[in-house]
Amino acid sequence: MSASFLITLREGLEISLVLAILFGYLSKTNRASDFRHVWIGSGIAVLVCLVLGIVINSAVGGLNGKVEQAVEGVLALAACAVLSWMVFWMRGHARGIGTELRQKIDHATTTSALSVIAFVAVTREGLETVLFLLGSRSATTTTSQFVIGGLLGLVIAAILGYLVYVGGNRFNLRMFFNVTGILLIFFAAGLAGKAVHELRELFGFEGGWLFSSLWDLQSGPLANGNIYDFLKGLLGWHNSPERIRVITYVVYASTVLTLYLRNSSSTTGVTKPATPVVSVK
Repeated sequence: MSASFLITLREGLEISLVLAILFGYLSKTNRASDFRHVWIGSGIAVLVCLVLGIVINSAVGGLNGKVEQAVEGVLALAACAVLSWMVFWMRGHARGIGTELRQKIDHATTTSALSVIAFVAVTREGLETVLFLLGSRSATTTTSQFVIGGLLGLVIAAILGYLVYVGGNRFNLRMFFNVTGILLIFFAAGLAGKAVHELRELFGFEGGWLFSSLWDLQSGPLANGNIYDFLKGLLGWHNSPERIRVITYVVYASTVLTLYLRNSSSTTGVTKPATPVVSVK
């Protein structure tokens, strides 16, 4: 539940920001009548992402054995790579998103072009969300918990997006993206560890120091139950991880987090802390 909540909260807010920018600029340029075309494009994008997500999830859910291990390993690895890229890209390009979207609106000579702009923007974020959710799904998390967490994240993201639309430049999002960025780095580290685990099983690497468990917890809140599920979904915790899985987690998290914090420090050194991450109006 924690993993799906974090993913949909972060990705859902990015979608909300895109829509807030589009609606804000259309309103400012006296084109409020074109709102419905943005909604049409966004609605189609959401429908496409939902259908693809259901189809892919059904296909993956029906797999077993080596094929399942291969697919889950590749999905986790792909989700980790895309998530890592997204965290750094969003921090470096967030300031220019509003300008880019407004320029696209200015060049949109037809109402259908507005629908296309909204469709492409929402589909990109939606497909990323589908990939991250598929890569993060845990066998110990029930479908209802996973869905509830995802829906809760979307609801909060929608509320925040509306506040951004209403508050405009007075709404500061830098803290939100910095905190969720750090959480997503640890989440991606868990995906990297999961990918190594699945691929190890796929290729049959067993025994030896590197592939034996570093610890083996049989009972307690860190071995099973809600706390275990929460930590496993959000941070990649496992009650009996192989040493190679732990090493992968630590190396990835320490390296990427160092780069992220170093770049954040250099960025804040030349910009005002109170500056919002995007300009809506």
